[in-house]
Amino acid sequence: MKNLLIASNNKHKIEEIKLSLSPFFDNISTLDDEGIVCDPDETGKDFYENALIKARSVAMLTDKPVLADDTGLCVDALNGRPGVHSARYAVLHNGEANRRKLLSEMEGVTDRAAHFETVAILLYPDGEIVCGKGRVDGYILTEERGDNGFGYDSIFFSTELNKTFGEASADEKLTVSHRGRALNDLLNKISRRM
Repeated sequence: MKNLLIASNNKHKIEEIKLSLSPFFDNISTLDDEGIVCDPDETGKDFYENALIKARSVAMLTDKPVLADDTGLCVDALNGRPGVHSARYAVLHNGEANRRKLLSEMEGVTDRAAHFETVAILLYPDGEIVCGKGRVDGYILTEERGDNGFGYDSIFFSTELNKTFGEASADEKLTVSHRGRALNDLLNKISRRM
């Protein structure tokens, strides 16, 4: 496939997507590259609906296939919160504030099981939708570890990597991450379409 437009303003997410998909596309562009300003309200009830909202909002402004994803951290003891509100969990809507709020809510909690979940949608100009899903399990630490990554990475301990995502390199994280798995699932479905 030749062209792909990433429907995201998150530079960290864009880096992860490009790292995963660049071998499969001739040209991967961003909203900034295309001069597109689009930040739709994510009002969906789940990750799929939010990803679709983003994809459709951007698709109206381009003739390229659009890739959008929605990702969240789901904590068992918090009944799945922050979930679809992960990026906007704290009042300030930034990684540091979100982590502080989550750690505060988890004080004294012994069941710290959690997982990241991603739904990635590729929306073609003809309206066809291809969806990939990914999940990674782990647990929430009581304090931050590692300076890599973004969002909740420094407090999410991956049982597969035996370290936090904040301690993992970008390549290490991608081998087990929710987004990496969702993109691989998507690529498998795309390859069957071609």
